[in-house]
Amino acid sequence: MGQKVNPIGLRLGINRNWDSIWFSKKREYGKFLIEDYKIREYIKKNVVNSGVSQVIIERTSKKCIISIYTSRPGFVIGKKGSDIEKIKKNLEKISSSEVSLNIKEVKKTRIKRLFSS
Repeated sequence: MGQKVNPIGLRLGINRNWDSIWFSKKREYGKFLIEDYKIREYIKKNVVNSGVSQVIIERTSKKCIISIYTSRPGFVIGKKGSDIEKIKKNLEKISSSEVSLNIKEVKKTRIKRLFSS
């Protein structure tokens, strides 16, 4: 029987990067990992019909930078930026640090990548 390899793990470092970019000590690692999961679940449930293809989370010592790659940034931002402020406030409740939110436009979306379970 052949050995099964996870396709994402096989491609890491070659033609795909990590989805979370941070380093922590042993005590904080589990907390950050759970926060990343909760952030992705919140975006998955509340940012719908906007073609979100990727969510990248970067952490520094006091700040959490979340980049959402979407094909329809206008749906995420909302009228006059009202939805982005609501999303940012809710993400600050989830995260233990200050949150900075970036919305980036992508021409071709790969929705399966974020929402595959």
